[in-house]
Amino acid sequence: MKVLANDGISKSGILALEKGGFEVITSKVAQEQVANYVNENNVSVVLVRSATKVRKDIIDACPGLKIIGRGGVGMDNIDVEYAKSKGISVINTPASSSESVAELVFSHLFSGVRFLHDSNRNMPLEGDSNFEGLKKAYANGVELRGKTLGIVGIGRIGQATAKMALGLGMKVIASDSYIEKVDVKVEFFDGQSITTTIITQSLESLFKEADFITLHVPAQDGYIISAAELETMKAGVGIVNCARGGVIDEVALVKALDSGKVLFAGLDVFENEPNPEVTILMNQKISLTPHIGAATLEAQDRIGTELASQIISILKN
Repeated sequence: MKVLANDGISKSGILALEKGGFEVITSKVAQEQVANYVNENNVSVVLVRSATKVRKDIIDACPGLKIIGRGGVGMDNIDVEYAKSKGISVINTPASSSESVAELVFSHLFSGVRFLHDSNRNMPLEGDSNFEGLKKAYANGVELRGKTLGIVGIGRIGQATAKMALGLGMKVIASDSYIEKVDVKVEFFDGQSITTTIITQSLESLFKEADFITLHVPAQDGYIISAAELETMKAGVGIVNCARGGVIDEVALVKALDSGKVLFAGLDVFENEPNPEVTILMNQKISLTPHIGAATLEAQDRIGTELASQIISILKN
């Protein structure tokens, strides 16, 4: 049987699939050609990340398709329920990228509180001619330790983020529509650990209390953070979104950044992805990455082997 990994797959994933008797194709097929390619090559499994979309048209056009896999957590680029109604298994890897996304959240947080994103733009341009001026411009950094991190969505990635925050000495609060409380275990290199219980609260109270806010939710029908929510937040709040584009009103966010209400934002995802608005890309108060939350070598290895394990289990056993 053949597997089309249209958005790529790690070497470890390829090896695991080949060991299980599958032929793995990693050629990148254009979105509009996916259905034809699947049929012409008798592909049984299509694996995607966030680039390729597997909608009703592809599902209907590919009667031989047995599995659709998403390397990552969110599956908003797949018509999941429709695929299942056609007898196609839909799989993802919810646990594989939690730590890598959480680390990216803190990359944006550290960048924001110490102005690294802007300093890295200006030092190459003015470092030799305006060193003292830049030193003064970036002299008012703040520390994360002792501050309150508000986590919207305390699932796997939210919990991984909470562990890192607790390790830094931050207070962690959370809001979640489905989880009332969660035990978070922080493990250390020497085998010791501590466990604390986080009891979730309302979004409204989280927005009022948090010094920094990070979002870990699936795609939404509307904004979680818009002008009204921004108004209730602390002055100088920092906001990070490494979840999904469209959960923050970017127009309202830019206004809040320009007014000083929001100190900085860290964005890995965007409303108009893959063509973010120029007003977002050029804003000096926004730390930017191109949707790379799960893009670490370690996470991709875990994703590849987890997908392979699920595929082998479904089709071979």
